[in-house]
Amino acid sequence: MKKLILISILIVILGCSKDDPKPPSSALLIFPLENSECTVGQNINQTTRLINFQWEASANTDGYELTVTNLNTNVPQVVTTNETSVQLQVKKGVPFSWSVTSENNKVNQTATSELWYFFNAGTITTRAPFPAKINTPKSGETVLRDLNNQVELSWTGTDLDLDMDVYEVYFSTTNPPLTLETSVNALTQSIAVDVQVNTVYYWSVKSKDKEGNTSSSGVYSFRVL
Repeated sequence: MKKLILISILIVILGCSKDDPKPPSSALLIFPLENSECTVGQNINQTTRLINFQWEASANTDGYELTVTNLNTNVPQVVTTNETSVQLQVKKGVPFSWSVTSENNKVNQTATSELWYFFNAGTITTRAPFPAKINTPKSGETVLRDLNNQVELSWTGTDLDLDMDVYEVYFSTTNPPLTLETSVNALTQSIAVDVQVNTVYYWSVKSKDKEGNTSSSGVYSFRVL
């Protein structure tokens, strides 16, 4: 009887000592470089280049999902792989975003890398700014207003041609936001807006360069407590 008890205790101890599967960590992107013009790759023809997308291996990861999105059409290309690089044909003269999602077969959680932009070089001589990256508030976030009943909206904009002109900020309680809250110069990347409690707001940033080229951040939302 004592032996059975000891065996049972040992089984419980060994069972509890097993580590639970850990979720994957985010991959670190390598190439194409962030906010760059990509000229490296195999020229397939006049309109297409084969680019080798590369990233560092992430911990607790069994596989990766690469997503490359044409920013002119918002059409993504999605590839799954067990490697840390993928060769993909992409159109020349077009801006793209790309990211990598790490997956572990033993858990449901995934981890997504940063989102990087690049321009696949072509014959175009003037390029639209990259879409502004929203910093705060994050989409879907619940925030507190300050003592002035305001919330700060902040973003980061990049333009390869270095001729960014203005940012137009659209802000409203309706989706999509069509009300132009303000237009600020290229050196300004944050504004304060008046808000009310228990209200959901929608906002977006349109980047415009001196050639008239534009790009949109897409619509983000937040709720004010």
